[in-house]
Amino acid sequence: MTNLEYIAGQVTAPKKSVEATLQLLSEDCTIPFISRYRKDSTGNLDEVVIEQIDKLNKAFEAIVKRKEAILKSIQEQNALTPELATKINGSFDLTELEDLYLPYKKKKKTRADVARENGLEPLAKIIMAQNADDVDFIAGKYLNDKVTNEDDALQGARDIIAEWINENVYIRKSLRRIFGRKAAITTKVTKAAKEDEKAKKFEQYFDWSENLTKAPSHRLLAMLRAENEGFIKFKVEIESDEVLDLMEQTVIKNNRETAVHLKKAIDDSYKRLLAPAISNEVLQEAKAKADATAIQVFAGNLGQLLLAPPLGEKRILAIDPGFRSGCKVVCLDEKGDLLYNETIFPHAPQNESAIAMKKIRSMVNAYKIDAISIGNGTASRETEHFIKKIAFDKPLQVFVVSEAGASVYSASKIARDEFSNYDVTVRGAVSIGRRLSDPLAELVKIDPKAIGVGQYQHDVDQGKLKEELDTVVMRCVNSVGVNINTASKSLLGYVSGIGEKLAENIVAYRSENGPFEERKQLKKVPRLGEKAYQQAAAFIRIPNAQNPLDNSAVHPEAYAVVEKMAKDMKLKASDLISNKKAIARVPAENYITKDIGLLGLKDILKELEKPGLDPRKSAKVFEFDPNVKSIKDLRSGMILPGIVNNITNFGCFVDIGIKESGLVHISQLKEGFVSDVNEVVKLHQHVQVKITEVDEDRKRIQLSMIL
Repeated sequence: MTNLEYIAGQVTAPKKSVEATLQLLSEDCTIPFISRYRKDSTGNLDEVVIEQIDKLNKAFEAIVKRKEAILKSIQEQNALTPELATKINGSFDLTELEDLYLPYKKKKKTRADVARENGLEPLAKIIMAQNADDVDFIAGKYLNDKVTNEDDALQGARDIIAEWINENVYIRKSLRRIFGRKAAITTKVTKAAKEDEKAKKFEQYFDWSENLTKAPSHRLLAMLRAENEGFIKFKVEIESDEVLDLMEQTVIKNNRETAVHLKKAIDDSYKRLLAPAISNEVLQEAKAKADATAIQVFAGNLGQLLLAPPLGEKRILAIDPGFRSGCKVVCLDEKGDLLYNETIFPHAPQNESAIAMKKIRSMVNAYKIDAISIGNGTASRETEHFIKKIAFDKPLQVFVVSEAGASVYSASKIARDEFSNYDVTVRGAVSIGRRLSDPLAELVKIDPKAIGVGQYQHDVDQGKLKEELDTVVMRCVNSVGVNINTASKSLLGYVSGIGEKLAENIVAYRSENGPFEERKQLKKVPRLGEKAYQQAAAFIRIPNAQNPLDNSAVHPEAYAVVEKMAKDMKLKASDLISNKKAIARVPAENYITKDIGLLGLKDILKELEKPGLDPRKSAKVFEFDPNVKSIKDLRSGMILPGIVNNITNFGCFVDIGIKESGLVHISQLKEGFVSDVNEVVKLHQHVQVKITEVDEDRKRIQLSMIL
């Protein structure tokens, strides 16, 4: 089987499209580049399918590599028969490959190994052949210094048979199927849980049982965390009757005296070898599925967060609110550069609100501030209330933004490099301001796990989580495009074809030579060759460039086509841009070339209509209910405005302007059945919610969007 055949059987895409995609990937083309600029080659495959093809190709390569290692290992043991080699070469299932390899795998010394050393394998073969009677008499022939009686000889033979049964590929496959259908999770509370306050949140799992396949992702991960923290004992098991019957039917051929010993060996093999191994396998498989679900939830939330509406290039006064330590205030220019910082103390215990008001008014006027950004942490509501009491000389929009991860950024090397002369409080306030002007540009500097928009992100496979989140960030960055003259090293690192090292080189070149004036200048950046230029050029933007196409998503390889279109319309290329009437008259099919087909040309014309258009919406001001400042102010039946700040498989969490977010269970999102939370709500969506239950002691709030 080839990689093309392996992948084509698992994706909903024509074989020709898969083949073209694999070819482009082998040429070191990035996924954003392929999906955007090679649509005619791939048949218009989107990023998600291309990512799937890439993952499957890597999985195929891993299988091939594992097969080679297995074949080499068995060959070195002089145990590779033509039949076994055929089975291994013909399999593309990692589990089956490991089953085939199991008898030859190096492992700790087993009871069967000891029995073989004691010369009992011939006796095991006689019992397994099932042709003999008077087995005790036959066992007497195998006594020696280490095997002193018939019972010991028969036990050793059964140990060998139990291992053979454990290594039987058919039995292992059959058991997996049964466990897959019928395995149940059972949990029991531990003594430690009864004495630990932290265990309360896992109370529902102190005595729990359910079918493993029916346990949703979040519940399985919660149980595994509870076990990991020592609060419950966790088992995966099935009723053994069906399994033992199947094993007996497979192994036992008649009712001769050997059948008694085979039944004992089967029972031992199941309890000691197969059940622990297969139950662990199905649990790991269920965990992998739960991980994948949780990772997808996190990735979806992260994508929505990164593409949150930006305010744009405005002068921003940002506040990191606080009580005793005061509110850290910074003033930023249109590019997000720090102009001024100050600390004010409008709240208790200092209560210097009059002085603070004067300072804020003075900063707003001195630095020509357009908008105010307030972090949503401690003292956020009080600070928002304080700001709204100030009589400014002009109307100012006031935004409350999430400060999740701001403290992580402020202590990071990136922040230290950006603001080496300022402490963490100033850096955190700058991040709060920049998140308003351009969430994407700011949030790429923070480890996505610190942003807090996932479920059980610390419990899932960390390698797979990082890979998926990096993919999401790259997808978002390239869907928006990057201003090369203002982008940070962190943001540039996610641009198609660039990466961390070239991003450093771009920033260094920019510092030394001044702003980029055209895309071609990228080729002057050290170590940025033709391939990187091809992959990156169309995703960077140069506002006010001499060639306006340098500030668009039109790829430089298509500039000549645009010039020809304009010439045929008797226009300059610059006059064709944004000229909807002229663009509508362009016959796209007349400009098909060897490299650019009809799909690519339609994209070019669409881009020419609105070059460099940011796909994100504009930021909107939101106001919480001014009467609600803490959980004590909540009453059942109240209807409040809120912002969706996290989405899970079982519902969404909504910020209603207090420290604790409330949960809207999936059943309370709307009337009728909901299969996917994302069909109803999006991250940062403004919603109206009704309070249905408040538990002050546990700090839990239940909400409903069915008003």
